[in-house]
Amino acid sequence: MKINLDRLENDFNYINSISSTSIGCTRLSYSKEDKKVREYIIKELEMLNAQISIDSVGNIRAKFNPNKSDSKYLMIGSHIDTVYQGGKFDGLTGTLCSLEVLRVFNESKEKLNIPLEFVIFAEEEGSNFGVTMLGSKYMTNKLTLNDLKNLFTKDKVSAYDYIQQMGFEFHPEIDNFIDKEESLAMIELHVEQGGILDKKKMSVGIVESIVGMNTLEVAVKGVSNHAGTTPMDYRKDSLLASAEMIRSMPSLVEDLANAVITVGKIDVKPNSSNVIAEETIFSVDIRDVKQDNIERISDHVNELCERIAKEKNVEVKIKLIGSSKSVKMDQDLIGIIEEEVLLNDINYIRINSGAVHDNAMLNDIIPTAMIFIPSIDGISHSPYEHTKMEDVLIGAEILLNTVNRINRRN
Repeated sequence: MKINLDRLENDFNYINSISSTSIGCTRLSYSKEDKKVREYIIKELEMLNAQISIDSVGNIRAKFNPNKSDSKYLMIGSHIDTVYQGGKFDGLTGTLCSLEVLRVFNESKEKLNIPLEFVIFAEEEGSNFGVTMLGSKYMTNKLTLNDLKNLFTKDKVSAYDYIQQMGFEFHPEIDNFIDKEESLAMIELHVEQGGILDKKKMSVGIVESIVGMNTLEVAVKGVSNHAGTTPMDYRKDSLLASAEMIRSMPSLVEDLANAVITVGKIDVKPNSSNVIAEETIFSVDIRDVKQDNIERISDHVNELCERIAKEKNVEVKIKLIGSSKSVKMDQDLIGIIEEEVLLNDINYIRINSGAVHDNAMLNDIIPTAMIFIPSIDGISHSPYEHTKMEDVLIGAEILLNTVNRINRRN
């Protein structure tokens, strides 16, 4: 069995032509661009006679079972949404390569002893509501429809209302949640989104662990006043206090090898050049492969912000708006992927994922594994993200042959 690279390239070219921006690729979940891509992929799945279901938040699941097996389903897939002006390979690579695996099995004489389930997770990036992996969290009962009432777009529309406004109907009573009695395992192919494979000239990374993450929202409240008439020692400047907090945060992780901390979003009110900032709200993204470190760093962020707030005579409120636990991939699945890589004499390493993935949400219910292929220069979430098609082909064939190894064992 062989991956059809021309067909795969055509998929990439067509889908990446669907973008709301001319720079990079912008395809937010629930947008008209997202809808157009969904329609294309669903049409391809219908040609394979797959049994397609779409749940309340837009997760697509397609069961491919040509031999009417009553075995558990092996899940493959990823996501299709992007960040604003993102890249052409993040998420889409795993989705399209998984679709191609179904096509190849459909065309081959290989008997499929275990049925396959193709999945597209909705709203992985968190671009709409600021919370990543919404779809897989819903699919695993880690987030409910009621929870959507407390998540909001930048225009203050709740996720609960927004998703329905975009044409999705809520029907939790018929939604298909992840069940270990029905699902055998989940394997996700993804671009690395880091520079390790590219720098080491490796074609494949076999993921051992996925980092956990806490996302905090820090709201600093001061007093708005005139920039020219208010003496410096009379001020309650929320932005100045926030700047001191942000500047100090890297010190909280400098002695931890795998920990990172990032402030990537800041909102200032009233955001005027001649007015002292009354309120500053910023995000804090904390990640590590060790869950204890994540919680410890989060505590230190709280202590740091409260200390500086007191020094600067402002108020601070900190809340956790998103989290995911660090997880270890299944050792048996890692071994099967490794056998396939070694058989084909492919350069590889075992690696940790510094990005979170939908795969991690399923990990405590069913066995999971991930296959990485290189991102050139480690660039991702950017218009300059690029992965060579020859590496996409290697990843697709490793996925295909790994699936078949599992298939033949059952």
